[in-house]
Amino acid sequence: MQSKRPYISIVIPTLNEEKNIGRVLREAERELKEYPYEIIVVDGGINGPSKDKTVAIAKKEGAGVLYDNKGKGSALIKGFNAAKGAIIISMDADLSHEPRELRLLISGIEAGHDVCLGSRFIAGGGSSDMPIFRVFGNKVFVTLVNLIYGSRYSDMCYGYRSFRKEVLKKLDLREEGFGIETEINIKAQKAHLNTIEVPSFEKKRLHGEAKLHSFRDGYIILRTIAKNLF
Repeated sequence: MQSKRPYISIVIPTLNEEKNIGRVLREAERELKEYPYEIIVVDGGINGPSKDKTVAIAKKEGAGVLYDNKGKGSALIKGFNAAKGAIIISMDADLSHEPRELRLLISGIEAGHDVCLGSRFIAGGGSSDMPIFRVFGNKVFVTLVNLIYGSRYSDMCYGYRSFRKEVLKKLDLREEGFGIETEINIKAQKAHLNTIEVPSFEKKRLHGEAKLHSFRDGYIILRTIAKNLF
């Protein structure tokens, strides 16, 4: 029975997540036990690889490890290019993404969609880690993209997503930083891909400091929206 299920690749960017990554990997593996799968951890940032035991723990748990020295977008692209799966999932390393939702993301692709986007702003979704200014910023970005590109997204800056492997080549992703999710949404719409949003609940990271810087990364997202006009 297992051989009839699609091969799943999960790509997880990491930077100093030793207190979170082990649990993320174990819980993801538990949810994927009915599927053939691989988990790819892409470690590092502009200041080099993790300074803690993130990589050692990831290897101990059986994940493949790659290295990147740029940003979240660059790490995801590197992981996507290395992934073998028919279905590829992007997931954060800080336990903000609920592993129990993996099968919902897989089901979205199995149902025939090209891209399945987790959303905190549809029925069944939500967040316990989103202050009001981030809610407002996300709403502004969603409204801009929907108006400019004719899409109907409810969420823009959320990284829990799944893809049919072959469509990633069509997206031709270039963003090296936190603009990657916005680039995916825009290019999926421009390429007329079959997308669906599914509810997702974002939890507070369990340990460590967030990598997101709201105002700096808000500027990056605006730049990404403008860049893809042409």
